[in-house]
Amino acid sequence: MNIILLGPPGAGKGTQAKMLQDMFNLAKLSTGDMLRAEVSEGTPLGKKVQDIMTRGELVPDDIIIAMIRERIKEDDCKNGFILDGFPRTVAQAEALDKMLAAEKASLDYVVELKVDDAALVKRITGRFSCGKCGAGYHETFSPPKQAGICDACGSSEFVRRKDDSEETVVNRLKAYHAQTAPLLPYYTQKGILLSVDGMLDISMVSKQLEAIIGKKQPAAASARK
Repeated sequence: MNIILLGPPGAGKGTQAKMLQDMFNLAKLSTGDMLRAEVSEGTPLGKKVQDIMTRGELVPDDIIIAMIRERIKEDDCKNGFILDGFPRTVAQAEALDKMLAAEKASLDYVVELKVDDAALVKRITGRFSCGKCGAGYHETFSPPKQAGICDACGSSEFVRRKDDSEETVVNRLKAYHAQTAPLLPYYTQKGILLSVDGMLDISMVSKQLEAIIGKKQPAAASARK
């Protein structure tokens, strides 16, 4: 089963992808996480994209496509995968279609998490994490139980992502609406786009996803029968 999660930054794609990963034993492929790992490790690719990401701009298609092309060949993707953060443009979607066709595979679901821009800005700019173990928090929605102390490891060192500033978030939202939103009609035309209310509580969003994926016969799986 191959799934794409669509939605602007901060919509909760990563959280829901993890739920689907555990439920259906799929590989979770987050291009954002993959790119940040490259930056953290100081690889040539990481150095190339660091400034781009800090400004909140989209990483060029050729870089993302090359990274994904190699990743989906790994063994953990044999049972299927969840793409979080890719594709971001129609050109990338077309490239993904070509890659999957070459592997005699296809997409089963493309799920849109619908959210409100103003709420997203508040959601993203309030995020921070433990600098030691990586546990995530939010100033309003999910603060540590004891102020200044990580619930998971007890560390008092916290960090914020540079690309979580309000200015950067607004730029990312503008980029999403200009470049990624056209994917909605693209996948609607293919008959595989589904939508859920991403503004609900995390557990409620998960229940929506479980209901539509559990009850609806995957388009690609049906075609293979």
